[in-house]
Amino acid sequence: MLDVRRLQILRAVVTSGSVTAAATHLGYTPSAISQQVAVLEKEAGTALLERVGRGVQPTAAGRLLTEHAAVISRQLAEAETALADLRAGRTGRLAIRYFATAGAPLMAPALSWLRTRHPGVRIDLKMTDPDDPLPDVAQGRADLAIVVAPRDHRHDDVRLVHLLDDPYRAVLPKNHRLAAKRFLDLTDLAEEPWVRSERPGPCLDAVVGSCAAAGFSPDFVVESEDYPTAQGFVAAGLGLSLVPEMGLGHRHPAVVVRKIRNPEPVRTIHAAVRTTSLGRPALDGLLTALQEAAAGLRNAI
Repeated sequence: MLDVRRLQILRAVVTSGSVTAAATHLGYTPSAISQQVAVLEKEAGTALLERVGRGVQPTAAGRLLTEHAAVISRQLAEAETALADLRAGRTGRLAIRYFATAGAPLMAPALSWLRTRHPGVRIDLKMTDPDDPLPDVAQGRADLAIVVAPRDHRHDDVRLVHLLDDPYRAVLPKNHRLAAKRFLDLTDLAEEPWVRSERPGPCLDAVVGSCAAAGFSPDFVVESEDYPTAQGFVAAGLGLSLVPEMGLGHRHPAVVVRKIRNPEPVRTIHAAVRTTSLGRPALDGLLTALQEAAAGLRNAI
């Protein structure tokens, strides 16, 4: 195996024309340069230099290795530049996962910031509904994901950064007997038929867990897996539903929305970041931009 450092020493000798000049350029003694060339000749199995007057010139093998040393030197310089660009956030790739209702209010403004500040970073952006994106982060397939998880949730190799709590609202037909109330206790809904607005997972767990804390289990008579469809079933009089505030961007004209208390069901939204990815300027900046977007949403909710 040829040693890269010795190849560069050979190149210095050939380009300068003498061992002494190469030693001065590299900061070594002439004897140290000669020793390194001798070791390289052993590695190569052939002579690499020959004396000509007071100087030296390369043999055919020496010229060949000198040319390759020049290529290696150029490639190393390019690698160092590329690495510096990556460390500074000028280049690279970020794999990001998000769920639908987090797209417009959270992910879009954060990505706008990223495009402005780090235009050379390539974005691999995927929506994960209905799958949980946390395993993608844990297993290194994603650098960051927007996830719903309890505040005290812990996961090896993943840091959860709290963004906001997204409270659920009761969605009722306009002519419902409870529609006139400004606030609803969760127990007000205990005997009602329910339209399920969530797929099984952490969002539905937040709803069912709050109902359990209030002393009942919701009677789901219709199953829906998205918020607009759930509102349509409610408008048709099939039951009431709970929809998070972030899922109420487009409200059906035949429903009313009321706040809930005692307790208020909430889904807790985090940015999940692979701990080994932290420290990269583009990723750290994206995380800060998500926190700023979430702060704006908290003020609006």
